[in-house]
Amino acid sequence: MTLLDRSVWEGRIWSGGWITGSGGEYAAVEPATGRELARVGAATAADVHKAAERAQQAQREWAALPYDRRAAVLRRAGQLFIEHEDEIHEWLVRESGAIRPFAQFQTRGVAAEECWEAAGLASHPFGEILRSNQQRLSMARRLPVGVVGVISPFNAPIILSIRAIAPALALGNAVVLKPDPRTAISGGVVFARLFEEAGLPDGLLHVLPGGVDVGEAVVTDPLIRVIAFTGSTAAGKAVARAAADHLKRVHLELGGNSALLVLDDVDLEKAVSVGAFGSFNHAGQICMATSRHIVAASIADDYANALAVHADRLPVGDPTGEVAIGPIIDAKQRDNIHRVVTSSVDAGARLAAGGTYEGLFYRPTVLADVPLTAPAYAEEIFGPVAPVVAFRDVEEAVRLAAGTEYGLSLGILTADAMRGLEIAERIPAGLVHINDQTVNDEAIIPFGGVGASGNGSRAGSPQSNLDAFTETQWVTARRDLPAYPF
Repeated sequence: MTLLDRSVWEGRIWSGGWITGSGGEYAAVEPATGRELARVGAATAADVHKAAERAQQAQREWAALPYDRRAAVLRRAGQLFIEHEDEIHEWLVRESGAIRPFAQFQTRGVAAEECWEAAGLASHPFGEILRSNQQRLSMARRLPVGVVGVISPFNAPIILSIRAIAPALALGNAVVLKPDPRTAISGGVVFARLFEEAGLPDGLLHVLPGGVDVGEAVVTDPLIRVIAFTGSTAAGKAVARAAADHLKRVHLELGGNSALLVLDDVDLEKAVSVGAFGSFNHAGQICMATSRHIVAASIADDYANALAVHADRLPVGDPTGEVAIGPIIDAKQRDNIHRVVTSSVDAGARLAAGGTYEGLFYRPTVLADVPLTAPAYAEEIFGPVAPVVAFRDVEEAVRLAAGTEYGLSLGILTADAMRGLEIAERIPAGLVHINDQTVNDEAIIPFGGVGASGNGSRAGSPQSNLDAFTETQWVTARRDLPAYPF
């Protein structure tokens, strides 16, 4: 039997075993072809509270286990990502529209590493000895929060789930996962089956595909104490408002409108290649995508024209074939991309490449001379669109790059890396890459944005994960009872 044998999971949810969800089932659709891939079990809000109750019970025993028992499960999970990568890739390609290299990056490049790093986190020092003016032992220790709710999106369903699931489990928590219903197999079933095979005790992971009502139930259920959410800024604000009513901690990784600054001392052809990858990788459906190319005026026209050449030669099509760009996830997202492009052209931008589509396949698009009021400059596009804007001096470049509500990722291309670092200090961003594009990720880095892109680094490094998924408790101990004047 394969890891993802349909006879095990089709039409079911994972919550104390493979069961029938209250929401029945629905079709998982391949965006490249419109074909039905499988039937997915659907949860409702009622399933969330049942899962949270079961998770709370299982979590106590899990947290009490020796750390090496938890670490062993995480190590095994990482190995399973490698052993079953071809099978997982097939579902990522078909269900999320990822080309195979991007699917491979999600499993071997990130997910396996996330599990292995989390295994080390299980044995990480979890407290500190504090000084005290009294004759006592004083210390602070980290305790698991209990049950963690994870709400993840469609665009990189493996990465954007495992970065919360793995450290949360390693630190002694249980997890309730609500994957995007459009990628509930690659972003949900995969984790249920993989951790089932890795030996995770029953009740510690629940996978509940569903709509907005399921997400709301995860956020508001009193037994789920921390929420890790990845998605749009608008949805993130709604999550934060709902969580505030329940005094819950939320970790938000939201949208972006990331700038790539291209200074006039760069190798133009290399810079264009960097910029093209940042904008067109995974059809631009990445929160860190290079959304604004802010280019020195002396080379801006040449840059835009060369970028258009790159865009025109990129093959677009069914990701099961040899293409560079697969489909947009659905028609709603495609139509929004086209709205942004056509409205920006109407506003005065020059269409240098692309701007057309067939079905869900949107051609990589380059917009030159983009007005600052155009949607392509001001909004998060989430599509394969590269707007190019010229700047006259560094002061203007900084003003343009910083002139957005978002603050996720920033790239600066220059022959003088120290100059790039100095510029970066003046532009709010959670992630900065000198001489690289904006789409970068590793399992060990503190990941997160500022402003409308989120509430800071909430996952990745040991300290970030401890902050995200544990509570701090102050503990003192005296040798004898003290004498008080009462």
